[in-house]
Amino acid sequence: MQETRRSVIKSGGALALLAVFGAALLKPGRALAAWNSGAFAAKSAVDAMKALGMANAEESKAIEIRAPDIAENGAVVPIDVTSNIAGTTSISVFLEKNPFPYTGTFEFSEGTVPYVHLRAKLGESTPVRVVVAAGGKYYTTAKEVKVTIGGCGG
Repeated sequence: MQETRRSVIKSGGALALLAVFGAALLKPGRALAAWNSGAFAAKSAVDAMKALGMANAEESKAIEIRAPDIAENGAVVPIDVTSNIAGTTSISVFLEKNPFPYTGTFEFSEGTVPYVHLRAKLGESTPVRVVVAAGGKYYTTAKEVKVTIGGCGG
């Protein structure tokens, strides 16, 4: 019985040391280094785009947004975004009439397919705006998604 108790105490001490040193090594502040509080706190898509430096994005038909024209359930709306612009490095998504319109930015390495699939919550009918960064420039497009109860349109 004593041998088991000693083993447990030794193991507990080792785990405590590991937790202390592990916490010092992980540095959670680094994970938040890319957090743009101005974009996430913005109350309009235009303000969020300004905070991210994307205010001068030009319209492009080379960005595909696949989302339902009428969403029966605004709690889970599937959105697919594909960029056909060469050299795409990131795709940012904005839901213009949501309380916090900036959804997020998805970054891509060279040679990867610039495609994003997400499920978003839409509080009301709203344009889904996408901004693509490619070659040091920004390109944008939008698609209107209507949210209805029962999918009756309107």
